[in-house]
Amino acid sequence: MQKAHAAAFAPAGQDEQALAEALDCLRVAVTLFDADERLVYANRHYNYLLRSLPARERLAGLSYEQLIRLEIAGGEIAPTDSREPESFIARRRAQFREGEYRPLDIHLADGRVVEIKARRTREGGWIALWSDVTQARHAQTRLEDAVSLSADAFAFFDKNDVLAMCNDRYASFYGLGRAADAIGTRFAELLARATSERLIARIDDEVLSEDWLAKRMAAHREPAGAMTVELATGEAYLLRDRATAEGGRVVIFTDVTDHRRVELALAEQTRALAETRSAQAAQADYLADLSRRFDEAAASADNAKTTLMRTMSHELKTPLNAIIGFSDLMLTMADRFDQQRVMEYAGLIHQGGRNLLRLINQILDLTKLSAGRYELHRSRLDAGAMLWAAQGAHEARAAEKSISLDAGGAPLGLLVDADENALTAMVFQLVDNAVNFTQAGGRVTLSAALEDGRVRLRVSDNGPGVDDIARVLLPFEQGGRGTTDHTGGAGLGLTLVKAFTEAHGGTLTIESAPGRGLTATIALPPAS
Repeated sequence: MQKAHAAAFAPAGQDEQALAEALDCLRVAVTLFDADERLVYANRHYNYLLRSLPARERLAGLSYEQLIRLEIAGGEIAPTDSREPESFIARRRAQFREGEYRPLDIHLADGRVVEIKARRTREGGWIALWSDVTQARHAQTRLEDAVSLSADAFAFFDKNDVLAMCNDRYASFYGLGRAADAIGTRFAELLARATSERLIARIDDEVLSEDWLAKRMAAHREPAGAMTVELATGEAYLLRDRATAEGGRVVIFTDVTDHRRVELALAEQTRALAETRSAQAAQADYLADLSRRFDEAAASADNAKTTLMRTMSHELKTPLNAIIGFSDLMLTMADRFDQQRVMEYAGLIHQGGRNLLRLINQILDLTKLSAGRYELHRSRLDAGAMLWAAQGAHEARAAEKSISLDAGGAPLGLLVDADENALTAMVFQLVDNAVNFTQAGGRVTLSAALEDGRVRLRVSDNGPGVDDIARVLLPFEQGGRGTTDHTGGAGLGLTLVKAFTEAHGGTLTIESAPGRGLTATIALPPAS
């Protein structure tokens, strides 16, 4: 099923290809689902909005519910929604109901707000558009906050004369308790309500008469108008009604009764104090939760440190034991060994020493990088030449295993801004891993290209792959990778490559699956 859906991401004809390219240029995410709510297509912006998700091609065939759970698992969704995932999923899926056309806002953990609009397709599926409306929502929130905090009564009507926004004070003029109760009502309906409830006593010092509604409507149609309004309660207000550039109207009631203005200010102060207390209580709860998480993190760090020291101790002792053991044999039984045996043992001691030195150097480099004390000496380096050098250094060992080592995809002249020693260590480590873990008769390919403003160096093999990509990047771990022809690595290589890459302001990406090989990609800034 997932392969069938994935075909939609690779249009065959020129028209389909042009359409796909056009959709990928949009700054709006476009997703298409079939009648079973399974993803058929997503444009490139979908991965930009939801950055923790796998590449869109790998998501084909997943249901909408599965995609939502991936968002939650990846930390994309704000805690207010992710704490109750089932309720959040139900609310999201409710958009995929016949006749449900209202857009839905979702709040992301990084503060962004994404608006989702869903429509039914002719084939019975669904198309969903995802837009980043963070700025618009923040602007609207700021406007709503400003309006709600004002001592004046504010109202905004759209071009159809329907109330689009107001504060509670404005709603109270028409006998409504909250702004939410008034929004969506037409202006004429509000005036009719004021008439029936006898909420207004005078307009411009004239006793309310039967034609006051026509007078108020006339002022509402003028580009700008003003009048005084006295409520049945005796309060006096200055009413201003003006047209907006978009064809709507803004209406403001200003209290011109001194004692009422003071009263409103005190009420606002009381509300603000209550909100402050509520915010303080919420902050206290947050700090308590944060303290608990810190305690858990500290306990986890202690366990990780113990495991790391135990593993590192083993990795250091292994080559050292070999060195001591073979040197003891040569000291106590040298007269019994011929020259060939002496050379063999000396070679083993030499190899053990090199492995020990490499391990110590890797640990020292990782320590410096984690402490921020590793000094990078950047220069303009030829990424392709570095890959060709790595091929030359590993050709002999690859030939011993009948492995094809090909750097044909690494053009010369592609310059990168990097430290030469660090880049050499990164590239040689990736090639060394590929040759180590690829079975006899396999292949390893090296390539480089400038993509999306980054120089990307790739090392790919068709070895056994890994079953846990996250684990393979941890110190002293190999993530379930096969150990065919393993040459004594301690599992620090990819950890060091990742640390070096990030120190350059780049990224290390691992793509792999059991039985499908592994591709490691280093993305670094190009030389200016």
